[in-house]
Amino acid sequence: MSKEHFNILYVDDEEQNLISFKATFRKEYQVFTANSGHQGLEVLKQKPIQMVVTDQRMPGMTGVEFLEKVVPQYPETIRVLLTGFSDIEAIIGAINSGRVFRYITKPWDENELRMTLENARQIYDLQSKNRDLLNELKSKVEEQERTLKLFSKYVPEEIVKSSLNHPEKSLLGGEMRHAAILFCDIRGF
Repeated sequence: MSKEHFNILYVDDEEQNLISFKATFRKEYQVFTANSGHQGLEVLKQKPIQMVVTDQRMPGMTGVEFLEKVVPQYPETIRVLLTGFSDIEAIIGAINSGRVFRYITKPWDENELRMTLENARQIYDLQSKNRDLLNELKSKVEEQERTLKLFSKYVPEEIVKSSLNHPEKSLLGGEMRHAAILFCDIRGF
């Protein structure tokens, strides 16, 4: 997925941080903002979001609580948490439970955050390609199972087992004969 089509939701209760984040990354990514966890959940319902970046300390709902609500509904979404050092216990718990891809300390360093966003985008792309490949593989396996079922319907079971256990052997046992069929035009015969 190209950067321009990669949607990031930034959730923070400080309006200045929302403006700063959007101004910094709007040329590279599609950036959506929300000033609370509740508003962030509304944005997630309306837009396909690939990554959520949220502040930990917000009134009403902390960043970890917000991400706990995001995970079951949007499990593929990459999650990044911004926090100060005082919230380290909550962060460790969130990382260990798999709710957070990475945490970044506030105030955030633009280069560090830029690198984190790009790494997360690449991981999202790889995970998306893996999901597509797994779906393709599942489809092919189902097709093979249908073919085998059809094959088993018309071919004796011992021949099916033999051909599955020994694919190098011919399906036809016994003596091979070549047959020629001659066609003639009987209109003038």
